[in-house]
This record gives sequence, C-alpha cells and structure tokens, in this order.
Amino acid sequence: MHRRNSYLPGGGKPPFFCPYSYEHQNSESMSHDITQLEPHSLWEHFYTLSQIPRPSKHEQQVTEHLRNLGQRLGFETVVEPIGNVIIRKPATPGMEKRKGIILQAHTDMVPQKNADTQHDFLTDPIDTYHEDGWVKARGTTLGADNGIGVAAMMAVLTARDLKHGPLEMLFTVDEETENMAGASNLSPDVLLGDILINLDGERGGRVCIGCSGGRVATVDIPCTNEQLGVENPRKAFSITIKGLLGGHSAGDINRGRGNAIRFMMRLLKHLQEFDPRIATLNAGTVDNAIPRECFATVVLPLEKASGFITAVAQFEQVVKEEYTTAEPAISISAEEVDKPKEMLTHQSQQRLIGSVLSCPNGIIRMNDKLPGHVETSNNVAAIHPNENGYQLLCLMRSNHASAMQAVSEEMQALFSLVDAQCRFFGDFPAWTPNINSPILASMKRVYRLAYGKEPDIFATHGGLECGTIAMHYPKLDIIAMGPTILYPHSPDECVNVKSVQHFWDFLTRVLENVDSK
Repeated sequence: MHRRNSYLPGGGKPPFFCPYSYEHQNSESMSHDITQLEPHSLWEHFYTLSQIPRPSKHEQQVTEHLRNLGQRLGFETVVEPIGNVIIRKPATPGMEKRKGIILQAHTDMVPQKNADTQHDFLTDPIDTYHEDGWVKARGTTLGADNGIGVAAMMAVLTARDLKHGPLEMLFTVDEETENMAGASNLSPDVLLGDILINLDGERGGRVCIGCSGGRVATVDIPCTNEQLGVENPRKAFSITIKGLLGGHSAGDINRGRGNAIRFMMRLLKHLQEFDPRIATLNAGTVDNAIPRECFATVVLPLEKASGFITAVAQFEQVVKEEYTTAEPAISISAEEVDKPKEMLTHQSQQRLIGSVLSCPNGIIRMNDKLPGHVETSNNVAAIHPNENGYQLLCLMRSNHASAMQAVSEEMQALFSLVDAQCRFFGDFPAWTPNINSPILASMKRVYRLAYGKEPDIFATHGGLECGTIAMHYPKLDIIAMGPTILYPHSPDECVNVKSVQHFWDFLTRVLENVDSK
C-alpha cells in the first residue's frame, strides 16, 4: 500500500485513482480563507456549511438553511418530514424540453476527531484551512463528504450564467448512519426528473455506475468483573493505541491499514503471560470508519508489573515493522495509573479477546467480475462497555445480499460460542451497474469532447444512496460523480482544490448537454 505522503499534499505522487496529476500545483502557504478558491460560489457555500453543525441525525440547522435558500431564490421548495429538502429550479430559456435532472447529495457528515482535539460537533464550526492545494480541517473531519456535493448544488441554484434543463436538488439527511434514513424515507412521488446524478463520489475524474450494499451488526458479549481488594494486589496501566490513519470502511478497506481494536486485542493476547486484566476498554465511534485509536486500562499482579511497559514498547516496534508503509505514525504506549476497583475475570477476558480477534475484519472476498474491486468486507468499528459486558459494532458490505447473509451467519456461529448476542439491522441495498445507461453515454461523450479522453468508469465498494433511491424510483437513470477526497471519515480528511474545479466544470457541461426527452 501507499505511504501516507503518497496521498497528502506535497508528498510526491498523486493518488493512483486520479486521472490528472496534482504534482505540479504550486506550493502555497497556509490560508484560512477558502472562499477565495475557484469556483468562488461553490467554496463560499462550502464555507457556510462548515459553520453549521451537521453531524448525522442533527441536520436541523442545515435543513432550515436550505429551506431559506430555496424560498429566498423564489424556487419551489419542499421539506419532507424526515428532513430531506427538494428545491426545483426551472429550465433556462430554450432548454425546457431537455430531460429533467435531479442532483443529489446528503447534508450530514461523520463526526470524527483526534483524542487531543477539543470540539463539540453539535455546536462548534469546522476549522477549515487551505494548504498546498488541499482543503483540510484542524483535528476533525472536514465534511467534504458530502459537503462539496451539497455546496455544488447550492452553487447551481444561485448561478445565473448556467444553461440547463429542468432541475431538482435533492438534499437528503442521515446518510452516514444505519440504513440511510433520509433516502429510505424519501416520498415515492416527490421527484419529477428523469435522471439522478449523485454527487457523493470521492474520486475525481471518474464516473461511478454501481455500489455495494451494507448491514450493521452489534454484538453484546457478556463479561463478569471481579473486585480488586487488598488480598488481590495489582498495579494498573493505561494502554493507548493512536496515530493510525483510519479512514472510510469502504474506500480505504483495501489499503492494508491497521485496526486499533484488533491491535489492542492482539497486544493483550500476546502479553497474556503478564495476566493484564481489562478494567476499561473503549474504541471507535461510528460503524463506517476504521478505528484509529483504542484506549484500555489493565491491571497486573505486582510480581509481573515491572517489565510490562517495556514489553508494550517491544510490541510497538513489531507492529511498526509490519506496517511501515501502511501505518507510519502508529503509537502504542503504556503508563502506570491509579488502580481501578474491578477487572474482568480470567474467563471473561479470554472469551472477549478470543471472540473479537476471531471476528472477520477487512477484505473477505474480491470481486470475480471486476478485477481489483472488493466484493465483501467487514469493519470491526467500535467497542464499548455496556450493562452486561461489552458491545462490538461492525459494518459489513457486499455486492451480494447472499454474501452479507453468509458473513452474518459466520458471526452468529462464532459469537454463540461465548454466549454473545448478535443483532443485524440498517440494511441498505446495492446499486447494480447499468452499462447501457443513457446518462452514462452522455457523460462519456461530454468528457471526451471537453478533455480529449474517456472518463474512468467504476463501481464503488462504498454505500451510496443510489440503490435506496432506485427502490423508490426504479425508472430513474442514475449515475454518481465527485471530486477527489482523501481519508473521508477521519480527521485527516482533505479535498483537492484542483479536482473541485474539474468536478464543477464537468458537472456544468453535463447539465448543458443533457439529451432531450
């Protein structure tokens, strides 16, 4: 896999999936004012969005902002009970007989931050800045996923110099959690257009024609604690695993990155000669992000405690050697802390570590028909204590519902051995590629005439709302596109400025050249 500096600004080669190079962009000093970037209108709207808190399930402020925008422009504006916003912009003169296009993006963002970052996603704005041709955020997710798509739609609404047929802007809520609630609860008769262009793509210059489906799993693993008293003398240590890249559980699942939960379980298993009993264990926040950090407090018998910190440091070196390229900044450390009041029993600890280590994680199967494309995967995303022990959170993805069912049954079989309860929910459907799509043919033609080459056509392992919307509107001709966004769902998220300009240019050309009805 690629080193971190193979992707980030100033780090040499551009991402392998970029159809045009970013290597020769001028190095620029850091700038806080992203509204001076091109295209101005898009970046101004994106900056406005960054000032509005909008984590999943808390999109009320951005919904109201969009409602006000549509009404202020004098366009027909519909707000659905779930919070989706539809704004209709009439065709420009002479374009009335063109096919109606629906532009679609989701308004929520994944709320991820570094452990040392003070930020409340319910109240605080995102601290954006521009550096060396990329827009980033300090210590948190940026929200370019899918804020750039939302901003592009707002820019189309406010633009007076574009040519286009009848347009609808579909802003959906709650895409990043469970079963894509906004798209799932979309009214079956609210959309009027013929074509839907999803703007949630993350690979500039590429056109997406399909995506995987997904399913969320929670596993309640029963555990028993025992009290620590004077008759049970032990020392306590905190273990911190951090510095991992994390990332999107679909787009980054094939990059060979580490999983902080797996590293912690592996460490505790490896150092079992010290009898490090878990007192607390926490990692991860959302199902669609690879966990970057894991924190545990463990207690050891006094006679075994002296060499523990050294043993953890030695394990860190082993992992660093294994993940030199994929995880160059990984840190695994231990330090002595105050002793807690209780710890897991030996049997509970063995059952917890063994079952989590054995849970399927990462790529499970590659696609036979699309070389290099992941077919089925599972992300061990989070673990936290609950009333009866610990709850594990996972997100599986596949092009085939039968494959997801097979993974579900494998997890049930595994965790039944430790009397754990699995619950599966939040299913969202795959979007089946249509290589004969009229809008695909139109976009290929536009791209070829504008840029002198064919766009790259692909299907993503990620979950887009296209499949869910298609269930409500099976006759829609659907496609997806977007700029280049790296490390979505992590505080390293960044969007390439040049790719945003290219994305906007391509999108507006598509709107102008859509076929007649």
